[in-house]
Amino acid sequence: MSVRVQSEAFDMGAELNAFSAGLEAGAVVSFSGLVRDSGGMAAMEIEHYPGMTEKAIAAIADEAIRRWSLERALVIHRHGRLEVGAPIMMVATAARHRAEAFAAAEFLMDYLKSRAPFWKKEIGTGGESWVAAREADEDALRRW
Repeated sequence: MSVRVQSEAFDMGAELNAFSAGLEAGAVVSFSGLVRDSGGMAAMEIEHYPGMTEKAIAAIADEAIRRWSLERALVIHRHGRLEVGAPIMMVATAARHRAEAFAAAEFLMDYLKSRAPFWKKEIGTGGESWVAAREADEDALRRW
């Protein structure tokens, strides 16, 4: 398992190639999230508490590994100021079968969206505002 919280950009292709090297699994699933423009947004500022954030994400990645018998899991999440279109996060899972790899990846993505200890501020032409929790994200997490 690898969990990284970083300010630096990452190369999604290179990360996936490194993650997949030497696997015995039959399936690899990956998802990469980008900062999207939610209407006049120029950037997003992401804050976190170093140490606590990595520990919380590692705990949920360990749970995913146990629940779906993953061979590997990768979670990368960025912090700092990110412009629209920039990669914000990546999840990759490797399992014997695709159903487990897909389910574990979705579980990790839902957790990152709803529970990972990040604070996000949208910065745009109309000013700045903190991103509030969304009911749809909570609904997605409840299915697990």
